[in-house]
Amino acid sequence: MELGGIVGLVIIVVDLWAILRIIGSSAPVSAKILWSLLIIVLPVVGLIIWFVAGPQ
Repeated sequence: MELGGIVGLVIIVVDLWAILRIIGSSAPVSAKILWSLLIIVLPVVGLIIWFVAGPQ
């Protein structure tokens, strides 16, 4: 397996973990949908933005 494949797999796993954390949070449904869409549409950038601004 190439390095790019491993990095892609890690990004997918971390994105899924973040989406599961978003779904399980106490945030309003609209916020959950927006954060999830951001991570799905922009996997790396969305994850970074969520990590910095979302979990608090």
